[in-house]
Amino acid sequence: MPPLDPEVADLAPDEPTLTPYDRQHAVTYVRLLDAEKANADWQEVVRIVLHIDPAVEPARARGAYESHLARAKWAARHGYRELLARGWPKSE
Repeated sequence: MPPLDPEVADLAPDEPTLTPYDRQHAVTYVRLLDAEKANADWQEVVRIVLHIDPAVEPARARGAYESHLARAKWAARHGYRELLARGWPKSE
């Protein structure tokens, strides 16, 4: 199982395949997708899910939110196929 609340990078990966970072942040991605579906305020989401204060670091917060949400959408559309084909890595 991936960690429930891992530390996040300023930017999510932008690779054509799933990365170890993606596997570690699978729960983060699901939380971001759920929040978007619920029309949650992005600033509240970034504070709760990514642990970045948008009032203190607005550019970092917005960049992290947008890159992680984009990666979450990519993983939901494409990355899951790799997990189905390979299975979840036992070492992670």
